Amino acid sequence: MKTGKGMKGGNKWIVSALIAILVLAIAGCGSDNANNASSGSNTGNANTAENTGSGGNAAEEVIKFASDASYAPMEYMDKDTIKGFDIDFIAAVMEEAGMKYEVVNTGWDTMLTSVEQGTEYQAGLSAVSITDKRKLTYDFSVPYFESTNMILVKEGSDIKSALDLKDKTVAVQTATTADELMTKIMGVGNTKLKRYDSNTVAMMDLDSGGADAVVADIAIVKEYIKNNPKMKLVGIKDTPNFGSEYYGILYPKGSELKAKLDPAIQKVIENGKYEEIYKKWFGEAPDLTNLKNAQ
Repeated sequence: MKTGKGMKGGNKWIVSALIAILVLAIAGCGSDNANNASSGSNTGNANTAENTGSGGNAAEEVIKFASDASYAPMEYMDKDTIKGFDIDFIAAVMEEAGMKYEVVNTGWDTMLTSVEQGTEYQAGLSAVSITDKRKLTYDFSVPYFESTNMILVKEGSDIKSALDLKDKTVAVQTATTADELMTKIMGVGNTKLKRYDSNTVAMMDLDSGGADAVVADIAIVKEYIKNNPKMKLVGIKDTPNFGSEYYGILYPKGSELKAKLDPAIQKVIENGKYEEIYKKWFGEAPDLTNLKNAQ
């Protein structure tokens, strides 16, 4: 009797144990399915995760570029969309690198400050010339665009070169290479050198008669002349005083993005995509000799 009772109790224990095991097995299957669903959402971005080199979570990382979208044709606002050479260029570069990104119009000063901090924005993209002074604060990508500054005047002006600007009223965008060049020519503290937050405002000052000339990047000056034929403007190139400059992507000091994007930039330049984008925005093929040497 005692033995039989013990067997009956043992059977109940065995049945209970089997049920518990079965429940655990079902729960385990549910857990595997949930994990697979999560992995599936990352699988679609496998290349991104691989290229960022940080595992699954990095697949969702979005690199944020700050920009000053007032530099047509390099970058400008078309209603709510940023367009321009730089925008098409970075699209090709990020596709080559397999990385997600977005470009945000922040304005020039905000871009410089926020990229230096490296918190909200990981890079700056806004026709930024690579200079020794800026290298003290930022890291740069390899050069991706050759440029120079140009003088913008009205037809009939007696200004023929940069040296003619010394005693004139000149408008520039603050903290640009044009600002640096004209400070050297006109002298520190010269009140006739007028600094503005954007080239657009500087050019409006020329139009209203508040300035005799504007100095800005050649692509911006040429685009402004093309878009404003009734204003009868002239662009003056002065190679002896305004030498070649090279644009680069701006990074915080020590950024890992440089090592990831430099190969992609060079690939885009080599595979013909760069020439395609350049022709779209400037109507001619680029001379890449100096650019490649600068790299």
